[in-house]
Amino acid sequence: MAGLRLGPLLRYVDGSSATLWVETADPGAVEVRCADGTGGTAGTFRIAGHHYALVHVTGLTPGTATPYEVFLDGTRVWPPAEDPFPSLPPSVIPTPGPDGRTRVSFGSCRWASPPTGEPDPVGPDALDALAKRIAADPDGARPDVLLLLGDQVYADETSDATREWLAARRDLDDPPGSQVADYEEYTRLYYESWLDPQVRWLLSTVPTCMIFDDHDVIDDWNTSASWVADMRETSWWRERILSGLMSYWVYQHLGNLSPAEVEADPLYASVRAADDGTEALRAFASRAEEDATAVRWSYRRDFGRVRLVMVDSRAARVLEEGRRSMLDRTEADWLRAQVLDGRGSYDHLLIGTSLPWLLPHLVHDIEAWSSVLCRGDKGVRWARLGEELRRAADLEHWAAFPESFVELAELIAEAGTGPEAPATVCVLSGDVHHAYVAEPSWPGGAGPDSRVVQLTCSPVHNSIPLSMKLGFRFGWSGAARFLGRAFARHGRLRPPPVTWRRTGGPWFGNQLMTLTTQGRSAVLRLEDAQEEAAGTRLRSVAETRLSR
Repeated sequence: MAGLRLGPLLRYVDGSSATLWVETADPGAVEVRCADGTGGTAGTFRIAGHHYALVHVTGLTPGTATPYEVFLDGTRVWPPAEDPFPSLPPSVIPTPGPDGRTRVSFGSCRWASPPTGEPDPVGPDALDALAKRIAADPDGARPDVLLLLGDQVYADETSDATREWLAARRDLDDPPGSQVADYEEYTRLYYESWLDPQVRWLLSTVPTCMIFDDHDVIDDWNTSASWVADMRETSWWRERILSGLMSYWVYQHLGNLSPAEVEADPLYASVRAADDGTEALRAFASRAEEDATAVRWSYRRDFGRVRLVMVDSRAARVLEEGRRSMLDRTEADWLRAQVLDGRGSYDHLLIGTSLPWLLPHLVHDIEAWSSVLCRGDKGVRWARLGEELRRAADLEHWAAFPESFVELAELIAEAGTGPEAPATVCVLSGDVHHAYVAEPSWPGGAGPDSRVVQLTCSPVHNSIPLSMKLGFRFGWSGAARFLGRAFARHGRLRPPPVTWRRTGGPWFGNQLMTLTTQGRSAVLRLEDAQEEAAGTRLRSVAETRLSR
């Protein structure tokens, strides 16, 4: 599309304002004009030869869905003059209304869809299916926000088309081979992923919140201190990690922030003030890579009486053996402050973390056991085995950081107890390429007043081999629980502060979960994408009332 390379993406939305993100082919002034006469304008900023703008629209009327257009230097660039999918309705900016109903859809792990008409090796894309449903009934129910919980792009697993593009740019026999190497190659991943016509329209009309996971950078990112040391010894890692963090800041992180937070961001000010903001952004990424406490990727959003605290469970880790923690101390304190701030002002607490807190019992026990081995409690040989196992089997979830697992359990119990407790506390996660619901119990029935659930939904568009399906099914079984206790005994692990049971799933497929709240009620629905004679659609798999 002439003038507009990617977007518009509708990101932050509240009762009277919205933020839209675009990437343009050339520098210029980007203007959003709404049908109700409201709008906003912003000049582009430049990073590594690419041009971007974040446009803040104000004066919107709560409870409305306002169609809008995007102009670059006075020329309309959205919607396109020659729309390849004219059946798609106009993009709108929806604002929350007074009825108090909030719909939060979420999932993770999305490979880019192949070009239209080409076979899809991993089945129909759940985001494509969601777009088609909304387009078919523009006035029907739609998510108030779409949470993308990691692996928005796969820097280490590129498509055939991207590998062909990379091969024309450099020798793929040199490391990192067919994985992306620099910022320009990251832009290619986002271009491929967000250019799909239905997904592009969906992202232009449904607000989104995002957080990274490992494949946004590389599989097993920040698994351990020795992993990081090994990566830093390679010739290509530094450029990869800096480019990954730079592109994440531009394409994902900026849109997560409120307009006030964006305007208060000194990096955003520096980038906008410079003719080319590349060096400022690169210096920022370098600080973030060297010191986890230097940057906060986590954020908080309040949707009426629903609070979302999105937690960075990748870059904020402490990896030194003996001190390992999923979150550094300042990040853990921030999480606690956001959860407990204004208790009684929200009816539902959502803690977004790309990695599940509650796993199948066998997986949990093996991860906790591996952390003891790697710490050296069983000696050098066991420590070496533990590290090899940790990397080979991706043992890096909350269970692999036992103290962090306990601290999160204690925070959830505190937030969910007392007269100001919310009706539900939901931990939203992805990563593990299947969906399930798990519910914890506290010893002696002394748990919180809120209903607490682990809601895991993945992938949006990816696949899982049969061996992993069988493994996850077995992981929830009684036999697996018995086997897990053997690992726990060998590692002399203390029992976790909670027990839990699976109350839904496991479900496999390309899928989305939607949590619908109104007042203190909450209903969860799981849907998966199905290819039928009439086209791709979302099919309801399960529906559960969560509020007590």
